[in-house]
Amino acid sequence: MKIDLSGAWRIELSDGMIKEDGFLPGTLDENRMGNPDKIAGAWHPDMENRETEIDKLLSADSRIATRLTRNYTYEGAAKFTRVFHGEIKKNKRYFLFAERARTMSLKIDGKSAPVVESWEGGHSYYEGLSTPCIFEITGLIRDGSLIEITTDNTYPGLPYKDITCSSAATDETQTNWNGVVGQLYIEEKSEAFIEDFRVYPDLQDFDSVFGEVALSYKSLYKGQSRKTPGNQADKMVRLVISGECLEGSGAELFSREVTIYADANNSFHFSKVAIKKEFSQKKWDEGEGNLLYATARLYDGDDLLDEKKVSFGIREFTYDGSGRLTLNGRRIFLRSEANCGLFPETGHPPMDRDSWLDIMKTYASYGVNCVRFHSWCPPEAAFSAADELGMLVQPELPNWNPRDAFSTKESRDFYENELRQIIKTYANHPSFVMLTLGNELHTDDDGISEMHRLIEIAKEMDSTRLFAWGSNNFYGEKGTDKESDFYTSSNVGASVLRLAVSGNEGRINTEVPNSTRNFDDSMEVIRKNFKKPVFSFEVGQYEVLPDMHELDEFKGVTRPDNFYIVRDRIEKSGMEYEEYEKRVEATGELALLAYREEVEAVLRTREMSGISLLGLQDFTGQGTALIGMMNSHLKPKSCSFASPERFNEFFAPQVVLVLLDKYVYKVGETIRAEVRVANFGKEPLPGGFSYELCVNENSNHGTSLDGGLYTLGSKKGVSECPVGEVTSLGNVEIPLDNIEDPTRFDLIIRLARFSERLGVCAKTDIKATYPIWVYPDFVPECPTGVYETRVLDKKAIDVLKNGGKVFLDPHSTKEAIPNSVKAQFSTDFWSVGTFPNQEGAMGQFIDKEHPIFDNFPTEEHSNFQWFRMASQRAFILPRYMKSIVAEMDCYVRLRPMAQLMEVKAYNGKMIMSSMGLHDLLEHPEARALLSSIYRYMDSDVFEPEEVISEEELRKIIAMK
Repeated sequence: MKIDLSGAWRIELSDGMIKEDGFLPGTLDENRMGNPDKIAGAWHPDMENRETEIDKLLSADSRIATRLTRNYTYEGAAKFTRVFHGEIKKNKRYFLFAERARTMSLKIDGKSAPVVESWEGGHSYYEGLSTPCIFEITGLIRDGSLIEITTDNTYPGLPYKDITCSSAATDETQTNWNGVVGQLYIEEKSEAFIEDFRVYPDLQDFDSVFGEVALSYKSLYKGQSRKTPGNQADKMVRLVISGECLEGSGAELFSREVTIYADANNSFHFSKVAIKKEFSQKKWDEGEGNLLYATARLYDGDDLLDEKKVSFGIREFTYDGSGRLTLNGRRIFLRSEANCGLFPETGHPPMDRDSWLDIMKTYASYGVNCVRFHSWCPPEAAFSAADELGMLVQPELPNWNPRDAFSTKESRDFYENELRQIIKTYANHPSFVMLTLGNELHTDDDGISEMHRLIEIAKEMDSTRLFAWGSNNFYGEKGTDKESDFYTSSNVGASVLRLAVSGNEGRINTEVPNSTRNFDDSMEVIRKNFKKPVFSFEVGQYEVLPDMHELDEFKGVTRPDNFYIVRDRIEKSGMEYEEYEKRVEATGELALLAYREEVEAVLRTREMSGISLLGLQDFTGQGTALIGMMNSHLKPKSCSFASPERFNEFFAPQVVLVLLDKYVYKVGETIRAEVRVANFGKEPLPGGFSYELCVNENSNHGTSLDGGLYTLGSKKGVSECPVGEVTSLGNVEIPLDNIEDPTRFDLIIRLARFSERLGVCAKTDIKATYPIWVYPDFVPECPTGVYETRVLDKKAIDVLKNGGKVFLDPHSTKEAIPNSVKAQFSTDFWSVGTFPNQEGAMGQFIDKEHPIFDNFPTEEHSNFQWFRMASQRAFILPRYMKSIVAEMDCYVRLRPMAQLMEVKAYNGKMIMSSMGLHDLLEHPEARALLSSIYRYMDSDVFEPEEVISEEELRKIIAMK
């Protein structure tokens, strides 16, 4: 029987603040108690005492600009009291259950209640963060008793900095809330009862069961504890049961020899403990929550004392001889997303199953099959929802220490307790497949030894899961760890495992776009010392401009002052809000494009087991890192790029890969591409394919092709694409002849079943589309009526004063354009507030309807044909000016910038380019763009709207 304690509680804080009509479950934030949140502070030890230009910009406003602002904040002890009314029976035991709290202690009528998990240690307070707090109150509670719960989010005696840097308690995401959340009740039990019932799956034998039975007897008054030995055998499930009883009640029952056997009714008996079997042979799997149930019943003679029903799943999560992750013997590809504990409305995670079902379904809609909980462990409801949906889960200890992890006794004791409690509490959840000791941990040799000790403890406790020393420990600089079951990092030494890195110097910005990139070289380095699974870490982090439509959704314990600051900057910039929203779309489209490049690069890597993203959800802390397809409320942004269907086209268990050494071609060249299929689904796929090259349906420029179709064909390929493999289906060759204008094509490859008799393919729904740009091989010629110059010299000014036309195309260098920034192809990495060593360029915003692009197909955002031009410099303008190609700036500065613009200057007309096009003439796309500029300038429609003064010109570019 459970006695609900939710409802009214009196709250008293250590600073004297009192609320008579408070409530639990809830936090102080939700009870509107605390102080104003005014100072953001350093969110990470590496950020302490650091002051840069970006920091000054962020602190120029009195509001907090680097994260969401709590309406109320408080650190210290909080006391929750209420009078208990209810019947207390003799020969019964009573326990107070608080599902999740901060450091918690309990008094009944002024007397301390012992913590169940700490009896042997004698603790009177619960020091865990990740599992329920349970106190025994037998002999203490009575009708009319005063219940006093004290929680403390300063974590006395615990590693405060490690905890509050982690996602479990940082104000950057979940907040360092104080209170009790989740279920809160008193439970009545018999004197002897089943304390725990854990089921461990084994796929080797579906017809029998073995039990390791841990039944304990305890005397409350003598502090004694003893356990009977267990029976062990290599069978299907291991049943772990422990019983508790008061002195003199049931002791004889627990002293008997352990015997487990099955009767004709599929019940398993341990003397007077019966476990009812409700098993089938259907396995729990990715996307399939095939849950099973078992019930344990405890009898005293013929009297039923207690019963406990649990759900579990038959599944095997491990790795094969090639060091690749497997589920039920099938090789899988991990498509993981990081959840950093960001819940803006409550400041803490939801504690109910329905909310977590919605969250997990949202992840699944984007193609996610595994959720990594970044430096925190989710509640029971999250595991249950993942169980039901077939979603893999990777929790982590609440530890993000980048200096001296596990270096103190308080740290070692705390994290060992957390590890043990997480493994025990969530043991029955088949979704729980992996765990690491924290995020980006750094330490010395003694700390590493402690990591290995904790891994050994975890493996001894539970052999059905995989454990590792951390996620991206030492930022990959120390490489792999032989004691860990897997390695997840951004790199190993100097060898990277993702295309983007902080500072925007990664391969996505330094290599000409192609679809052959992989990380085989890095895996060769790893495989010299490590033969276990490897998957990448926090891949992506491509920033998107803030979507202001989310502002109306903030109605809870946090407010988006950091968004309001950006909105104010937009209003002051002179930019129309309609254009700003288009820029949001443009940054999102570019981020989506980059995410696909990242995912496919890992799929093309022979021995990697998957990819872990950061991320699909905006991160509103750490300088405000808005990197998501979804906003901070886990809702798709109000833009087409954020559609789950678009992300799921490449983030899926079965993907067509087309290997192209480039995306940009000249007329007369031949497309040569290899077609592969990554099949990490559950069934083989056909090995034939069809291909077609057709004009992009959104391209409104160029091509004289009838119907937009250039070529169509099909190939036999191979007989089938087996599960767990990346299979080559063969090559396609498409000559690019008889194309008169610059044209954007789509190369569409679709899996098909090839008919030997008919010689044709029956298409399937599995396909991939890749962009192709084709340009005639012509040499652009400047019109006679245009003065072309690399510098704004006297002749250029004279031409303008006389009403002429000038094309200014300086070398794209800091010397030639002093007031400029170095742009790059992708958007910013994470946020400038966190990584100030990037200039803030966010990609191109292109006026695609401008007549200059009548013969140069483009979208509103950067795409691969712009790579060489987008990677040059951008003018910093003295004010907002409408540009043909604007360079977008990060939200911190929102400077007006451009790469291509037209102006009226003096009495004439001028086009200015910062892309150094004359230095790029070896590339067909640059020649085509320059030709389009010449054609436009030589036309009657060349009529700039913007007027620029000589003073403004001097601010943009040096005049000679």
